[in-house]
Amino acid sequence: MSNVKQSENLIELAKNAMSKAYVPYSHFQVGAAILTKSGKFYSGCNVENAAYPEGTCAEAGAIASMVLDGETQIKDIYVIGHGDALVTPCGGCRQKIREFSSADTMIHICGAQGVRKTLSMEALLPFSFGPENLKQ
Repeated sequence: MSNVKQSENLIELAKNAMSKAYVPYSHFQVGAAILTKSGKFYSGCNVENAAYPEGTCAEAGAIASMVLDGETQIKDIYVIGHGDALVTPCGGCRQKIREFSSADTMIHICGAQGVRKTLSMEALLPFSFGPENLKQ
């Protein structure tokens, strides 16, 4: 599959996930789709909770699905939301993505028109703390 076709598929997967978001309080839908290093796809949507802010972000849902299937290496992650501003991962999700990333992991910030901005993990979370910091 070409990189363009793969990107289009991941954007559609993220859009579909976003359409299923459970957001009765903020009404702010977010979807995420992951491509792993082994070529598998996973997606997630944000899920709010009446005990605000005990919800789950779209990125966290996609990562949980990935880990449940035995995968641990994100190659690319696509995050999509509505609005004029870029919908980037929150601070907690940046760290969650970092846990399963490498130097070549790319984060694609999307809107209705497709990819709006692509960042490396280092650009998204510079000077990050990761699993290698705990190795002695």
